Formats: sequence, structure tokens, C-alpha cells
Amino acid sequence: MTHFDLAIIGTGSGNSLVTPDFDDKRVAVIEEGLFGGTCLNVGCIPTKMFVYAAEVADAIRESSRYGVDSTLDGVRWRDIRDRIFGRIDPIEAGGREYRENGSNTAAYEGHAEFVGPRELRVQVGDRVEEVTADQIVIAAGSHSVVPEAISASGVPFHTSDTIMRIDELPSSMVILGGGFIASEFAHVFSALGVKVRIVNRGSQLLRKEDEEISAAFTELAKRQWEVHLDANVVGAKETSDEVVLELESGELIGGEVLLVATGRQPNTERLGLEKAGVTTHSDGRVQVDEFGRTNVEGVWSLGDVSSPYQLKHVANHEARVVAHNLVHPDDLQAFDHRFVPSAVFTHPQLASVGMTEAAAREAGIDVTVKVQRYGDTAYGWAMEDTTSIFKVIADRHTKLIVGAHVMGPMSSSLIQPIIQAMSFGQTAPEVARGQYWIHPALAEVVENALLGLEFD
Repeated sequence: MTHFDLAIIGTGSGNSLVTPDFDDKRVAVIEEGLFGGTCLNVGCIPTKMFVYAAEVADAIRESSRYGVDSTLDGVRWRDIRDRIFGRIDPIEAGGREYRENGSNTAAYEGHAEFVGPRELRVQVGDRVEEVTADQIVIAAGSHSVVPEAISASGVPFHTSDTIMRIDELPSSMVILGGGFIASEFAHVFSALGVKVRIVNRGSQLLRKEDEEISAAFTELAKRQWEVHLDANVVGAKETSDEVVLELESGELIGGEVLLVATGRQPNTERLGLEKAGVTTHSDGRVQVDEFGRTNVEGVWSLGDVSSPYQLKHVANHEARVVAHNLVHPDDLQAFDHRFVPSAVFTHPQLASVGMTEAAAREAGIDVTVKVQRYGDTAYGWAMEDTTSIFKVIADRHTKLIVGAHVMGPMSSSLIQPIIQAMSFGQTAPEVARGQYWIHPALAEVVENALLGLEFD
């Protein structure tokens, strides 16, 4: 049994907990999979690199709208893939080596399981290591959900963990799911020439977005991909050249490759949390207070394994807070989850922060709403944009912004002034008229949205 000052389960955002405060202490870093976690290896970073290639391909196809004639001669999938992972894989390997050879860190490459409040058993290959620590941080991340109708069928399928590493582009792909993972990969593969069919059990795609945005995106998705809504999958089978989904309606939807993108679950099932006495939510997430503490003294948690937000920037924020709290028990900092933004890098791009219009009205807020079209601004004219919108929701009396929802190019950047305004308590008129807006930049969409709100 080896004792440490700190043991960290997971090397995503949890890896950043090894701050200079621990230079004179011993830290155990435990990782069952790839060092760097989901975002680096199978999530945000590689997917956005694929998305950028997809954007380039789409720009070529659509160039004739602007009087520029061009053709897309071909897509070199392996070159695209290898450019991306040729950059990411060395970072993963470097992170692993850094922890293995660190002056104050010991890397355990295996699965960790609690056997007591601050005691772990780590399965490293064929041997078992026992680790104890003064403090333990659970930062084990999440994994893809696979419906029983698929797992029980025995058909081959991919998840976001594997689809980006395939050797050849398929001619067609069935994507099961209608959330952000499904929508992003639909964009990537269709832009690169794959016939995409989406099968979603709900009536709209991206249903967690503002209802107006979700409905508008769903209609645009139908123009790009073969979209099947209200589709309940009851089984799957493999033919000589396709994987076929069997719907409750009797319809069969097939494709050369099946991508399952039906959400993610926290990696808590095999952690032995019950042996440590750590409590969880009904959905499996570790329960933590506003400081990142579990109900067991000395045990903390952060990121996808405990947070209601499966977002890298949230996990990074929580890691910064927990890193402080680990060494400042008399000066605890709290998580700030007031205004958590998110973006979906599909086609078109989406971004959101704060309440949806429906949630704001349900909360009893007297709202004022403005939906500003990109196409009603000068840069929108340049883009020949006819579908993009920037929606802002504010309190009619306080003039504070309570939410914003965007669908269109550069959504994830355009929304940032709204995030800043909400975070620092700036009113909509202050943001709209308290600064210059570059003309004719696309940011005028934000300015005009704010100016369009009606207040008492």
C-alpha cells in the first residue's frame, strides 16, 4: 500500500490539479484510458478540427453564390484524419510521460475502485496496486450511452470514441441520436461526401436548445440530411453491405456505418463509490456541494462525473476551484454556474447562454425578446445569409439579459459579449450603447439585437 497527499482519478481537467502547491508533496494520477481525457482525445478538439475541414468543403460547394465558380475535386480522408491525430496523439503521449516521470507524481495506468473512504484499489495490467491518500479527487469523466436495442443486436457500430479513427469514408452513415454529438458528426461526414441519415426518437433535433432555435435548426437539417423524427428503434440487423435499424413503425433505415450518438453517462458505475460512502444523484453523477466536496471528508469531484454540464470549459472552471480548495481549506471558493454557455459546431453553428424564452416566462419574468436576422445587417448581406438569427431575452423591468440563443456562422464567438454582460451585471442598453461596434462587422448582429429589445 502506497500513501499520497493527493490521488486524482482521471487525467482530463483533473490533470490540472497538480499545481505548484503540490511541488513538495506526493500525487498519484490514475488513468484507465487516454491521458488528457475526452476533450483532447475523442471530444472537443479533434471534432472541431474535423469540423474545420468540413467548413472548407462546404465553402467550396457554396462558392457559386458569390460569383466564384469552384469544384470540390476530392476528399482525402486519411490525410484529414492523420493531420488531426498526428497533432493530438503526441500531446497525449507527452502528457502520459510527464506524469510517469514527474518528480512528485506517480502514474497508475489502470482502473481505480474505492475500497474505503480514502482507499483505492487500482488494477494495473495483471497486478493490483493499493493506494491511500489524504485527499482524493474523482474526475473520471463520462462514456457514450448505447441503447439496449443496439447492444443486444450484435451489430457493429461506432461511437464518438471510435468514428474519427476509421480508415475509409463510408458511402452512407446512419446516426442514431439528435443531440450535439449527432448534429456535429452529421455536418462533418455529409460535408465530406457521406450520405447521412439521422434517426431521432424526438420530434426535433437539439431539443434542449431554445424552442425557436431547435425548430429552425431541425428544418435546416432536413434540407441537408435524411432526417427521421419520432423514430423509436426496436432492433438492428446487419446485411451484406449495411447496418439496418428497425423502427417501431416497421420502417428500416440502413447505412454502411452506424454511429450511436445518444448521449453520455458519468463513469461512476465501477468506481466502488458505495464502499467509500460517496453518494450519487439518480442519474449516476457524484453529488458535490458548491465547493466540489462530496459527502465524504477528503473526497472531491469535478467535471462530467459530477457536473450537470458536460462541457470542457465547465470542467476546467471546476478544476481551478477545486485546486484552490484542496490547499486552502479555510478559504473555500464556490463554483460559478450562473451563466454557462455552450455551442454546437454543426451546420449552421449554434450557441446559447442563460434561459430559454419558455424557461424565462415559466419563471415569471416579464420578458422582452428580439430575434435579429443576420441578413438584416451589412455583413449578412455580404454573406447572402437568409437563415441565421440572434435571439436575445431580457427582463423588461431590470433591463438585464437573461438569455441568448444564436444559429448561424460564428455563433460561438458572437455570443461572447452577451456572456460577459450577464456575468458582470451589465444591462442591455449599457452593452448596446456603452461601446463602439465595428461597422460593418458581423458583431452588429449583436448590437441590433440588443437595440431591438423594448423596455419600460
